[in-house]
Formats: sequence, C-alpha cells, structure tokens
Amino acid sequence: MATLYNSLPIEDFVYRPSGGFNQHPGGGGAGDGGWSLASNSDEAIIYGPGGYTSSPTSGLAGHWDYTSIRYINQFLVDIDNLKANGRIDGVLHKQLYGEAHFILANIYYAMVKRYGGVPIITEPQALPESDISDVMVPRSTEKATYDFVMSEFDLAIANLPDERPSDGSLRATKWVALAHKSRAALHAASVAKFWDKAPLTGQAVDEKLVGGMTLVDANNYYQQCIDASEQIIANTSFSLYKPNPANKEEAAKNYQDMFESPSYQNPEIIFMKSYIDGSSASGQGHVTDFWFYPKQACYHTMYMSSRWGTTLDIVDVFEDYTDDGTGSSAPIITRTDNENTYIPDPKGLTNDQLAAIPFVHYDTQYEPFVDKDVRLHASVLLPGSVFKGILINMQGGLIRPDGKPEIYTDAEVVGPDSKTYYTYGSNNISGYSAFGALGTAQANYSSTGFALRKFLQDTKTVTNLGMYGSTQGWIDIRLAEIYLNYAEAVLESGYGDAGLAETYLNAIRKRAAHTDDIPLTIENVLKERRVELIFENHRYWDLIRRRDTHIIFGGQARRHSLVPIIDLRQNPPKYVFLRVNNYYDEGVRGFTFQPRSYYMSIPGVSSNQLVQNPEY
Repeated sequence: MATLYNSLPIEDFVYRPSGGFNQHPGGGGAGDGGWSLASNSDEAIIYGPGGYTSSPTSGLAGHWDYTSIRYINQFLVDIDNLKANGRIDGVLHKQLYGEAHFILANIYYAMVKRYGGVPIITEPQALPESDISDVMVPRSTEKATYDFVMSEFDLAIANLPDERPSDGSLRATKWVALAHKSRAALHAASVAKFWDKAPLTGQAVDEKLVGGMTLVDANNYYQQCIDASEQIIANTSFSLYKPNPANKEEAAKNYQDMFESPSYQNPEIIFMKSYIDGSSASGQGHVTDFWFYPKQACYHTMYMSSRWGTTLDIVDVFEDYTDDGTGSSAPIITRTDNENTYIPDPKGLTNDQLAAIPFVHYDTQYEPFVDKDVRLHASVLLPGSVFKGILINMQGGLIRPDGKPEIYTDAEVVGPDSKTYYTYGSNNISGYSAFGALGTAQANYSSTGFALRKFLQDTKTVTNLGMYGSTQGWIDIRLAEIYLNYAEAVLESGYGDAGLAETYLNAIRKRAAHTDDIPLTIENVLKERRVELIFENHRYWDLIRRRDTHIIFGGQARRHSLVPIIDLRQNPPKYVFLRVNNYYDEGVRGFTFQPRSYYMSIPGVSSNQLVQNPEY
C-alpha cells in the first residue's frame, strides 16, 4: 500500500514540472535552483540552469502512468483473493479497496487533464502470446475518461472510512475522496463548458478524444462538484483555521503559520503529505527552504539559490483594506497619475524619459505595501519585509543627483546628504535579494523585486541536514478550496445555493481581516482563488481548465517586475518604484502559449497506435 500511495500524483514540494512527481531538485542535476508549477503561470519566475520557464508548458513533463495502474489493478485482485482465503477481514478489505480506487481516480485524473481521453484499463493484462494487439486498448473519449474518474472517486467514497485508521494518520478517508472529487469535477465541468474557446481540429477532435463535450455535460459535472463540496461543508469537523482574527497582524500570522507548520490539528486541512525528517533518513526531506530562502538569509553557498521571483502581476491582484464592498484589486501605486505603464528595458532609460515619469515618492521600500491584504504579506517577501530578523532589500537602481538613472548596473554615488548610495542598496553581494547579476551564473537573486515567503521556515529553524532539510508538510487540499470550488460551480451552473456560496466567499476574506461583504460574481471568486490559493499549484490548472491560458499568454505576453529605486535628486533621498517587463521574459520576447498545448502529446504512438492529439 505504501508503494501505491507513492504513486499518488500530488504536485507538492517534490514535484518538478520538467521531471514529474516525487523528484528531488538539486544535487547538480536539472533541478538545481528549485522549481515550482507557479513559474509556469503568472505567479512566479524562477531563473534556472537551462535558462528559465519561457512558456506555461516549457519543458513540462507528462504523466502516462500505466505502470502504477497495472500495480493497482493487480492489488485489487490480490486483496479479493486474500479476503476469499480468510487472510484479511471484510473491514480491512473495504478500506484497502477504497484506497486503491482513490489512487486510481487520481492517476486517471492527472492523465485526463493533461491528455484528454486515455485508454481505460480495469484489470491486469496478461502478456500476449504473440499478437500484441490483444492488449492494445484504444483511447476513450475525454468525457468517458472524466466519467470514469468520477466513478472511481465514488467507489472510494463508498468504501473509505470516515476517520483515518489509527495505524496511518495520513491515509485517505471518505472526506479526502470527496474533496478530490470536488476538485476533479470542477475541472471536468470547466473543460466541458469552455473547451471550444480554443478550438482544435483533427482526428482526436473528430472522435471526441479531446473536447466535444456539451453544456449538459458541464452542468452534470458542476452538480457533482456541488454535491461533493456540500457533504464536506456539512461535516462540522472541518472549519476554516482561526476564522475570526482580532486584527490584521493576527490574521497574517495565522495564515503564515498554517503553511509553515501544517498539521491535522488544523481543522481546515483535509489531506496533506508529510516528509520524513532528513536527520533519520537522508534525502527524504524537501529542498524548499534550501533553494528559496532570499539571498540575504541564504544559509549555504551552493550554486543556483534564491532565484524565486514572485511577479508584480499577482502582487497587484491583492486588495487593500478600503473594504468598500466591491472586492476590487488594489494595484501598487507608483505614479501620481495612477497609470500602470511598463518599461520594456529599464537599463535603456534616458534622463529625459525618467524625468517625465510622475513618480510617487516613498520613505521606505515597504511603504507602498502597508495596507495590502495580509495574505500578500504572509505569502510574498516584499521590498522591506522582515524575514528571520533581516530587513529584505530589493533595491534595483538609483537616480543620480543629476537625473541619470543607474538600473541593474553597479554604481556607487554620493547623495545630496553626503552619504554613499549603491545601485542595489549595498556593496555586499549578500546585502540585497533582487536584481543582482541578471542573466549570469551568479544571478542568485529575485528577478522581480519580490520573493517567496509562503511555506518557508521563518519562525522555525531548518534542520542541519542541508539540501533536504525541509520537513514542513504539503497541504494538498483544504476547506478554503472547497468553498471556492462550490462558489464557482454555483455561479457557472445556476445550481446549488448562491446565498451560501456568497457566505463562504466572504468567510475566507474575513479570515484575512476584511470587514465588508462582497457580491458573489465570477470575477470575485476567481480573484479570490488567486490570492487565497497563491503558490499552491492551482493557477496553472485554473487557466488551463477555463481555457484562458492562450488569452493571457498569447501575443508574446510579458510578466512584470517592480524595481525599487533610490532617488538622489531629493534631499533626503526617497524611494520610487518602476514597473518593468521582467528581464527574462523581455529577453526572449515574451512568455507564450499555443492552443494545442491545452493537451500534451500522446507518448509512443508509433508503437501503441493511439490517435495523437491535434498539431503534434
């Protein structure tokens, strides 16, 4: 059973998009520098050894896991035999049967959301005597595959226990299966409703191996999402973690603690994955802290660290505490005219171009972010944040007293107050955390002006094992996601209880110390998914399932950075902030996505004779 659980396709700390599941980035291999599915979206940019992720599907590994499917099918035969021979009782058989179908459902879900319809194999196949065609199974339609996933979750739900067994606190329960069904049904519904926003052509389309579903299909899946979500919500053993904070500071701490120290003592967590302490089993922890601590707090000297850059795009999505009942995002204010204009290459700015920008001046790097949603402060290291007692410096430029800008270029200038100022706020390469040595092997810095905070061990100390010293668990699914799944399904289908959906939406915001109620709109729900579930590997799939990736990343789109600059034209000097195209996106002329990439290439078609997906 442990081997089967290891085949669960969880996109966690040891998931590497270019390598697959249960990988350990580091050790001189292709994972140096760490990776996250966030960098395949508009959440983060991680500059790595092979360049960086230049497309949402850049180097993305598939998951064609018929090896695990065979193991599980054989396992189901074996436990039937064990029960028939009296080796296990009916209670244990039922639990094992439910767990096997839960894992099967997840494997097929991981495949259908990547490939569309796939071959469905429900029993161990015998090796053919001579004709391999005896074991060749054609692809099912995309709808039939999603229906199979739903039926496998239903088998799991009907057979798994309500409570975790005493000998395995991390094993699946009925509630875990319901939560995963909520997620998978929402994905299926979205694809059924929106697949034709990016129409494809070819044999796979004609045979409905991809696409071809109807609004009736979509509403059926939305209803299944609603039904599964309602059962979880009705279970009073689940609730939001600390839903009524006394103030914003407490709300920020609660949210950060949930991810720094996850535990099943937290009633919000439905399913999580834990990691063995590397001090007792070498290499069994994960590398999140090792690779993603900001440069100023980095506790090792290995190559390719501290390169996580949270994008300005996601930072701008967060609200402030105006709380006027709209739920509107509050982009960072950088100009007196409130225009959000982006500079393609800030190194090329002339004195006159810079002089024409109506900057807002700030006393500190942190000042523009003071009133932003606490989940931003708990998830992202901002310019001027404090991490492990260190004031995080994200400065990337200065303006000389004569008006000449020095951006991304080392400079040392005496200011009007007779003090010496540096481009990066320090002349020590460990004294800043952003924009250093861009595009070089020494670029162990954020390229966006923001870094990662969520998940990192801030108040705790990482074990001394080194690379694999992180052991904080990965929250695979939690109640806040179920609330948001329910709200989206209600809005898109018209089924369910819209009043309750609005209540759940606002409960999540009030946990973040907001005091108003906002209306239940699809814009508000999708915005809330972005801020509440930031970096939890939802954004990439949310864009895929709603067929929005080619819209957001069509036409050579750029993700964006925010450069804090010390302005020496004033005495005392103050900070200004420049909105710019990210250095790496600009260097390759855009972060792009082609509609064919909503489906991956089917592997091995020359031998398995399966119909290939469109445009491959």
